[in-house]
Amino acid sequence: MFFSFWPHKEEFSRTPPDITSDFFAGLTVAIVALPLAIGFGITSGLSAASGLTTAIIAGLLAALFGGSKYQVSGPTGAMTVILIPVVNKYGASAIPALGLMAGMIVILMAVFKLGGFINRVPWTVVEGFTVGIAVIISLQQIPLALGIAKGKGEKSFNVAWNTIKDAINLGVNSKSLLLVAITILIKFSWPLIGRRFKFKHHIPASFMALLLVTLIVKIFSIEVITIGNIPRSVGIYQRPIFENITSLLVPALWIALLAAVESLLSARVADGMAHEKKHFEPNRELFGQGLATIGASIFGGMPATGAIARSSVNVRSRAKSRLASIFHSLILLGIALIAAPLVSQIPTAVIAGLLLGTSYRILNPASIVESLRTTKSEAITMVVTAFSTVAIDLIWGLVIGITLHLVLGQVFKNKLWKCS
Repeated sequence: MFFSFWPHKEEFSRTPPDITSDFFAGLTVAIVALPLAIGFGITSGLSAASGLTTAIIAGLLAALFGGSKYQVSGPTGAMTVILIPVVNKYGASAIPALGLMAGMIVILMAVFKLGGFINRVPWTVVEGFTVGIAVIISLQQIPLALGIAKGKGEKSFNVAWNTIKDAINLGVNSKSLLLVAITILIKFSWPLIGRRFKFKHHIPASFMALLLVTLIVKIFSIEVITIGNIPRSVGIYQRPIFENITSLLVPALWIALLAAVESLLSARVADGMAHEKKHFEPNRELFGQGLATIGASIFGGMPATGAIARSSVNVRSRAKSRLASIFHSLILLGIALIAAPLVSQIPTAVIAGLLLGTSYRILNPASIVESLRTTKSEAITMVVTAFSTVAIDLIWGLVIGITLHLVLGQVFKNKLWKCS
């Protein structure tokens, strides 16, 4: 059975033009993934190195063994929501065991062929879930944007509110907020500048914002908090410690469900963007993501999922095969080994600005307006799913959304039947 999940040589580009296309797609994705991996590593309560390690190891394993040729995996904002309370309560030492347990659950889902079932999550619920994630990512960036420690609380909105109150009491860090504003301005204006001057080569807006703002900080000697030391090492084995195995079982289950759902949704979106006739294999994708989470978690990273933003960039960059995702991991590995001292000088306010911009992209206001203009049942489902995701948690948001979708669908069906 496991051999059906193994990669096949025909799934990788073999002609020079296709390999070249995959290389440049991987390079583009790596540039986009670098600040995101660092940002989500810091936000999760671990470290920038942990986020970078996850992008490298999980990205490579999922590319080799996953079921989608466009999927790019790594740390995501959704995963940080589950990891933050675990890290706060049990510390970073719990991550290897947590990731091993979660990864095994995802692999079992693949073995029992649950991928097709999970892949049928209603699109309205997906929209609401995505909106909720975008809001949570935004709230998580407030401590970095304000340049202070996180406020007390478990839920993202409580932490954000308490952080703002602490900032007011301590005095607002105007330098940090200014850097956030400049980062967002460059991120959203750079594509317009590129089109206006018709640049020959595409440079991702996130990378350009990161580079320019970091240079501004260095040139003008602005005193702000930076990422700090990033070890020039990747893949150091961390022995899983199962002291809190019963306490970690529920978070591991939530992580497994999130990894499965988010990865399958991401692969579905990537296929749609690429107009693929041959769709991804859901169960094989679960197998690859399970291996990715195990590998990343026990070698200095954290649980991972397929990343919609990075997978979308991969498609838009004209990736031809899963070789593009492999190149993305290898390029990030080169950055970690060679350019770690330079990366450590990036201000955390820049990371906050980039992730705020990313959350806005994920939010997609035009798509929300369009969804709200559809049927009442779909609009209600989307709003309730989004609210539940932020107010309770991601998994309960999905459960409530799916249940509401089924209930409202039946109610409106009965109304139509009576009217006829």
